[in-house]
Amino acid sequence: MLRSVIKEAKTVDEALRQALEELGIDEDQAEIEIINEGNKGLLGLIGNKNAVVKVTEKLNIEIIVKDFLEPLFEKMAIEADMEITMEDGLINIRLTGDDVGIIIGRRGETLDALQYLLSLVINRYTLDYTRVILDVADYRKKRAETLQRLARRVAEKVSRTRRNITLEAMNPYERRIIHSSLQEFPNINTQSVGEEPNRKVVIRYAPGIDK
Repeated sequence: MLRSVIKEAKTVDEALRQALEELGIDEDQAEIEIINEGNKGLLGLIGNKNAVVKVTEKLNIEIIVKDFLEPLFEKMAIEADMEITMEDGLINIRLTGDDVGIIIGRRGETLDALQYLLSLVINRYTLDYTRVILDVADYRKKRAETLQRLARRVAEKVSRTRRNITLEAMNPYERRIIHSSLQEFPNINTQSVGEEPNRKVVIRYAPGIDK
C-alpha cells in the first residue's frame, strides 16, 4: 500500500519537511493534508499548538510495474526494456529485448499470467479499476491479426458448408477478438461454450441474422 506519515512540529513547513524526509520523497511526489495549522497561543506563550501534517506518497505506476517485473526477470536471467504508457483507465506495458520471447510462453499463457498478476498488484492501489495490457515485442497485436484472419476464414467455410465449427480453446481476450471480428459477418453467429480454461468459440451458420 502507499506509505503515509503524520508529523507534528512548530510550523507546517517544518512538519512537512520531516514527513518528506522520512518518506524519502520530494514535495511533488506527495499528497499533503494539513490536519492542524497550529498557532502561537496568547502572547506566544499560552495555548501553543503545533502544526500537524499528513503526507502520503503519490501513486507511481511506473515504480509499481518495475518493482513487480524486474525481480522476476532477474530470476529468469532476462534483460527487458519497458515502455510504459498510461491513459484513462488503461496501462500499456511493452517489453522488448533479445530474450523476451520466453515471457510469452505457449500461446501466450505465461504472458497472460504475468498480466493478470500485475493487474492485481496495480489495482490494490487504485480506487477505480485500471485495465493492464502487458505485451512482448507486439505479440498481442500479431496474435490479434492472426485470430482475425482465422475468424474470417472459418466463417467463410461455415457460410459455404452451413456446418458449425468449434475452434480450439482460447482465453477470454482471444475469444473477444473472434466475437468482435465476426459481428458484421452475414449469416454468422458466435457463441462461447464450455468451462475455463477449456472454453471455446463456436462459429455457427445463422441465416437471416440482420447485421
